Amino acid sequence: MAIGLLLWLLLAKGLALEGTMGVTFSSRLVHRFSEEAKVHLASRGNGSVLQSWPKRNSSDYFRLLLRSDVTRQRMRLGSQYQSLYLSEGSQTFFFGNVLYWLHYTWIDIGNPSVSFLVALDAGSDMLWVPCDCIECASLSAGHYNVLDRDLNQYRPSLSSTSRHLPCGHQLCYLNSSCKGSKDPCTYSVPYFSNDTSSSGYLFEDKLHLVSNGGHTVQNSVQASIVLGCGRKQTGDFLKGAAPDGLLGLGPRKISVPSLLAKAGLIQNSFSICFDENESGRIIFGDQGHVTQHSTSFLPIDGEFSTYIVGVESFCVGSLCLKETRFEALIDSGASFTFLPNEVYQKVVTEFEKQVNATRIILQQPSWEYCYNASSQELINIPPLKLTFSRNQTFLIQNPILIDPASQEQEYTVFCLPVSQTDDDYATIGQKFLMGYRMVFDRENLRFGWSRWNCQDSASFTSPSGGGSPNPLPANQQQSVPNARGVPPAVAGHASPKPSAATPGLTSRHSLVSLLLICCHLWLWLCG
Repeated sequence: MAIGLLLWLLLAKGLALEGTMGVTFSSRLVHRFSEEAKVHLASRGNGSVLQSWPKRNSSDYFRLLLRSDVTRQRMRLGSQYQSLYLSEGSQTFFFGNVLYWLHYTWIDIGNPSVSFLVALDAGSDMLWVPCDCIECASLSAGHYNVLDRDLNQYRPSLSSTSRHLPCGHQLCYLNSSCKGSKDPCTYSVPYFSNDTSSSGYLFEDKLHLVSNGGHTVQNSVQASIVLGCGRKQTGDFLKGAAPDGLLGLGPRKISVPSLLAKAGLIQNSFSICFDENESGRIIFGDQGHVTQHSTSFLPIDGEFSTYIVGVESFCVGSLCLKETRFEALIDSGASFTFLPNEVYQKVVTEFEKQVNATRIILQQPSWEYCYNASSQELINIPPLKLTFSRNQTFLIQNPILIDPASQEQEYTVFCLPVSQTDDDYATIGQKFLMGYRMVFDRENLRFGWSRWNCQDSASFTSPSGGGSPNPLPANQQQSVPNARGVPPAVAGHASPKPSAATPGLTSRHSLVSLLLICCHLWLWLCG
């Protein structure tokens, strides 16, 4: 009924537009099970449909109508839960350089459940945890000095709900070395950081979640997911990055958000919020606030395989630099930001013109552009901003890193935490994303953002249409690291910028075509 109403509104709008031209249109509704609809379908060769055509007012007639109503009701409801939280809470944690400047959260897997502290990575898709280890990072809390408990290892044989993913399964595609369709599916996933990878077997098991249905009582939810039994890790995964596993949040079918949405548990969307106080939140099913800014995701080779957006320009201070259009990967698994070489040179050159501090070279360089400013003077840091289509802007809340040790001295040392890359796309990492409620709306293929207080959990449980964003004051205090986070796991480069959308057609011929399309679409939906 809602779809039918929408079509008639389109027709009404068309009639209103044509009213000024002295043309009148009319149309007639055709019931899906009427004789006229039957004749129309027969003329189109849909004989199989006609074989089960119900007799008017028969029990089959009313049964099919009721089934259609139930289907439409489910479409309006969209999902079983408004949002889902991980069973140990929605909070994320940040441990600085000790755990490679990544954000983490606790998840519970299996029955009986076992807890894992996994890194959050929107640049990759798979969830994996250390499992029946051949080569894994240390899981001792004492090894890291920032944890209050030892980390765990996944043992599939101890979970009553665990089973091997067979090679014949549609999700067995991650560099698997299958020989038969019933063999256990293996995986091997490389990450773009110093020969970093994870490999092992794929399993199906249960992820423990907590529901939030608005005014309903919270319930425990066990969702079926696919995870990697990471028997062997290499590179940065053995040095402190994601020692207890990694939660890939990408758009491919194997990711946890994709599996939750496919099961009808949530809308196909999630949000992450990072703040400067070493914590944040992750919510599955969150489609954001009605007033949020947004921009479209871009496809790579015709496929939405990662979170790429199109940046129109990079602004330093009040100046939006010319010829700084680029495509960028939004990646929570990268700590900092990387810009294509030409864009990088324009940005750092303009930044240095506007900052009132002396550039210095550090003994342990992390970035090229670091500065020494008198602690007695007010440091003028030019604001950095990304602009998108439709005049959407993303103001970077805290663009610099300050060395806390230097604040007690006569001079303050700070850096612009941006590096250059030979890739033809940029990577926007966690540092530049802080202070925002970032919505990865895969259902509508849009990236949304709004200023938010990540600690205000109540604001995340409200429907997207109510309330207002909570202001989050910017904080310009942060440390200068000696290591960088795990770069994104991207299989390919961004495709060339897509062509602009075709302008709207306003001719009389186009309007007639629109009306005919609406009529055909209505008849198709009713059939």
